[in-house]
Amino acid sequence: MLKRYLALIILMTGLLSVSLSHAAEDSGAPKLAYFTLEPDLTTNFFTKGKELGYIQVRIEIMVANNSDLPIIEKHQPLIRDTVVELMGKQTADTIRSLAGREDLRKTLVKKINDLLLPETGRSIVADLLFTKYIYQ
Repeated sequence: MLKRYLALIILMTGLLSVSLSHAAEDSGAPKLAYFTLEPDLTTNFFTKGKELGYIQVRIEIMVANNSDLPIIEKHQPLIRDTVVELMGKQTADTIRSLAGREDLRKTLVKKINDLLLPETGRSIVADLLFTKYIYQ
């Protein structure tokens, strides 16, 4: 029984060392980076009846290469406008549901990439995260 545990420990140590050496080889690869849209974005959204709904979000934009951060910063007003416009067109059901939030996140990634494609010639945004998501 002790031999099995010893063999397992040796195997795991070998795998860990291979993984670490693999990570060391990739250290020259581009690094992921995040850009925070500040200040938070606040807009109204469609509700039923005469109630007025609003949403406030803080968004982190993930880019595949940290050298793309200046591009995101340069086009920040255009990105903010796109986010506010898209969120303002959503229904209360979309804003309040988890599935709606995920669809909105994916749509924003696609819209921002489509928006920046003519400016940069490539897709820059790898992902988008809501780090703050408040609605009423």
